[in-house]
Amino acid sequence: MNHAQLTALGRALRLLGEHGESLTTDTPDVRLQEVKSDLRRALDILDESVTGAAPTTRCPEHPTGPVDESAPDLCLLCETRRRAARRSEINGPSSRPRSADPAPSRYGVRDDRPQPQQRWLPEMWNGQVWQLCGTPRRDRHEAELYLTAQRRGPRPAMAYRLVHEFTDYEVLRVWGTPVHVDIEPLGNLGVEERRNEDRR
Repeated sequence: MNHAQLTALGRALRLLGEHGESLTTDTPDVRLQEVKSDLRRALDILDESVTGAAPTTRCPEHPTGPVDESAPDLCLLCETRRRAARRSEINGPSSRPRSADPAPSRYGVRDDRPQPQQRWLPEMWNGQVWQLCGTPRRDRHEAELYLTAQRRGPRPAMAYRLVHEFTDYEVLRVWGTPVHVDIEPLGNLGVEERRNEDRR
């Protein structure tokens, strides 16, 4: 807002204040029409002066940030930070155990994920453990469609399952048979046999 706009807006608001003090039940319509035109003039000056978007939250740091209705200041960004701080107070600092999987999935295995939420988790059997094979979904039907597409893909896994994550894990459905596969070929037995054959 420049100086001219500030002066014009101050004058218009003072005039509206005078109108407010002089209003009575006997005020004629002609006077009310004058008040109406002065109100419009003040609003027009405000429209010209305001350049930024209207704030969506009560947060001074993120006034136009994303909204979280459950947050006291309606700010999703600050509320996410506060929730993470509360979680770390309860659970301690998060430590992610390293997976023993020889070729870990980019989605991680189940022990690597944070606290349970209401989600649908598509998982595949990698020969050792169940691991995520896609992004957790909020909708069960969407997760089942995703797993159907994975099973029909060019390189399907041995088995898939859909897990409902809320306060605990519950396996809802398993596709295929998960067979435990030893990382070493023939479970290290073939190595000894080959050594014996080499000696002969």
